[in-house]
Amino acid sequence: MSFEDISLADPIQQALKEENYGTPTPIQRDAIPVILEGKDIIGCAQTGSGKTAAFALPVLDHFFRKPVELGPKQCRAIVLTPTRELANQVANSFLKYGKHIGVKVGTMVGGMPMGPQIRSLKEGLDVVVATPGRLLDLLEQRLVSFKNADHLILDEVDRMFDMGFIQDVKKIIREVPKSRQTLCFSATMNASVGHLIDNITNDPVKVSVDAEVKSADMVEQHVCFIRNQDKADLAVHFILKERERDPEAKILIFTATKQGADHLLHRFKDVDIKGDALHGDKAQRVRERVLERFRGGKTQVLIATDVAARGLDIKGIDTVLNYDIPKDAETYVHRIGRTGRAGKNGTSYTLCAEFDQQVFNTIENFLGKRMTVYEDHPHHFQVLADQYKALFGFAIQAPSSGGGLIGARPGARRSNRRNRSSRNR
Repeated sequence: MSFEDISLADPIQQALKEENYGTPTPIQRDAIPVILEGKDIIGCAQTGSGKTAAFALPVLDHFFRKPVELGPKQCRAIVLTPTRELANQVANSFLKYGKHIGVKVGTMVGGMPMGPQIRSLKEGLDVVVATPGRLLDLLEQRLVSFKNADHLILDEVDRMFDMGFIQDVKKIIREVPKSRQTLCFSATMNASVGHLIDNITNDPVKVSVDAEVKSADMVEQHVCFIRNQDKADLAVHFILKERERDPEAKILIFTATKQGADHLLHRFKDVDIKGDALHGDKAQRVRERVLERFRGGKTQVLIATDVAARGLDIKGIDTVLNYDIPKDAETYVHRIGRTGRAGKNGTSYTLCAEFDQQVFNTIENFLGKRMTVYEDHPHHFQVLADQYKALFGFAIQAPSSGGGLIGARPGARRSNRRNRSSRNR
């Protein structure tokens, strides 16, 4: 199948040709015809599978075939995303695919001045792409109207739960006309996500293409057993070794906290490693400059927290380094999904220190396999490797029920409470 086989309007087909889009990805192939028929949909596919085009293209087709005169503050489609970075990427995709139909798109996100966002709403917008907190602020101040909204799109639903935004999402949904078409896309599905979607959709078609855990198949995964105090030195070792192999290699490092990201960046500067940190304390304009430098190769290393890095779409990331182990397996899979994209292989390293063994074993059980122990570095801690083997052996336990996810996700409740107090970091 090619995009020409899908009944999209000619101006949209023209935009796809100009972007060299020839063959739809599996999620696009299966989801677009369903959405064109006007049906609600639940789409589940791995990160980097083309979910944005899967919902943007048929929505734009609807705009073109059924034009509507919009009044002030009104919109036709609402797209909710968990992060500012993802909101910007989605908005840019709508503009790119809809450039020949004159689509009007506005981005409403926290961490940016509200004035320009309010002004963009004055003449109405075809598409409002927003983080939940900022859109709810605008709604409560009656600066945006949903009365003509005929599409509601929830992108990365699972992460909106993780980040504690779901109550804001529910308040927004209650204001959208029930006659809407609802499109829900997510990389993973658990009981909470499924319950929400069941309540807001009308007889949805379920499209599942390669659950995200399978994206790990494209990534060569390693674990490094190491003392906690040696982690920074090992990160330096990896970067220098990778730079020697390929001076243009891109390395993405995940830390658990903003303070950890800044501390590691300071350590890198001492050894002349060009890098940047990406986390919620940075203003949106600064975050965009950081991403632009990394994409353009001006920096080789990006250190990020999970909140800031969700939805990052950066081509050519060679290596993901889990400096701090995430507290749940889905986050681990999202992290390593930044590499091994678009059919290319990637590499990940996870640093497992003394108190990480239990959560690391939980991740391995979720994946259904053991990672390769990487010893070719000066900080290998054999005692810990032997201890892990003695504790957990090589038997893989089946994941507990609940949509294929690990049962009670450690730390999720604390994280949600913390994030509710700081919208849209």
